[in-house]
Amino acid sequence: MNAFQAILVLIVAFIAGCGSVLDEAQFHRPLVACTLIGLVLGHLSTGLVLGSSLELIALGWMNVGAAMAPDAALASVISAVMVINSGLSVKEGIAIAIPLAVAGQVLTILVRTITAFFEHQADKFAENDNPRGIEFLQLTGLVLQGLRIAIPTALVLLVSPKVVQQGLEAVPKVITNGLAVAGGFIVVVGYAMVINMMATRYLMPFFFLGFLLAAVSQLNLIALGLMGLCIAIVYIQLAPKYHNGGHGGSDKAGKTEDLDDELEKELDDF
Repeated sequence: MNAFQAILVLIVAFIAGCGSVLDEAQFHRPLVACTLIGLVLGHLSTGLVLGSSLELIALGWMNVGAAMAPDAALASVISAVMVINSGLSVKEGIAIAIPLAVAGQVLTILVRTITAFFEHQADKFAENDNPRGIEFLQLTGLVLQGLRIAIPTALVLLVSPKVVQQGLEAVPKVITNGLAVAGGFIVVVGYAMVINMMATRYLMPFFFLGFLLAAVSQLNLIALGLMGLCIAIVYIQLAPKYHNGGHGGSDKAGKTEDLDDELEKELDDF
């Protein structure tokens, strides 16, 4: 790895850290972050394979109230760097990513604790009619999120690949194999959490139909996706509840209008 590649890796790490709070371009997701690291280091296929594997694990990671989810950005960037730069396998990269995600979770809590001070300072700026000060605090908080990923990545880049390899070899096989197995379980748990949120009883036959077609046919993901799109369009055209003129749709529309009228009355009384 040359100096130019190292700078690009740090830029990607910084953007991934910012993306973990912006949530717009999804740069913090493993599929994006690992692929960009692979592109920068000249191993695009390796980054894509690792990113897709980690994406399955991180599907169910989300913040719930004050509970912080494991950090996908730190796990993605550093594991991709170590897999490509140190010659590790994708399986070893996944095993490394799990504790890295927990470490990133701790760093996320630390940064958010620091930025809590910015909120109180922003209130003071608002009282003093200082919008520039509020903008400065917002950008400072965003920079801290970027540095949260960039600084650990820089430390990893400074470590010799031989040292990393020796350290991994010193870890007992029981631990690395256990982490690999745990990673497989986490994939299932993450996918199950997503299904639990998206599950609708009348749509489950289509869900199982997709698995059945994937198992018995030789179609690729693009063909299966297009087939699913066609089935969804036909279903929407035929289902009565999607048509206000149909029997089921008219009753539902009438109930919705009644609820809207009741809500307006409650608001007027309030």
